[in-house]
Amino acid sequence: MENLSVIHGGNTPGGGRQTQRENMVRMVHAAKEAGFTAGRDVLLGAVVGTVIGYNIAAPAIFHGARYPLLVETAYGVVKCSMDELALI
Repeated sequence: MENLSVIHGGNTPGGGRQTQRENMVRMVHAAKEAGFTAGRDVLLGAVVGTVIGYNIAAPAIFHGARYPLLVETAYGVVKCSMDELALI
């Protein structure tokens, strides 16, 4: 039987960290292409906010592939998906 070893930063055949990062990069790029650029004003429901950056967390509970946008509102900074926002 072969010894097992840990490969830091590795990828598993069915997905893993590398795939999550690739998905995050794709979603951030899609957000930029859709007009959600830093400094752009947006609506989160009835709350006005400003895109201040991009969520590059992976893996995380609120990872960048699902919530690629960081929006500053009067209530604080939130991580959002494009579906939750409207450009103004």
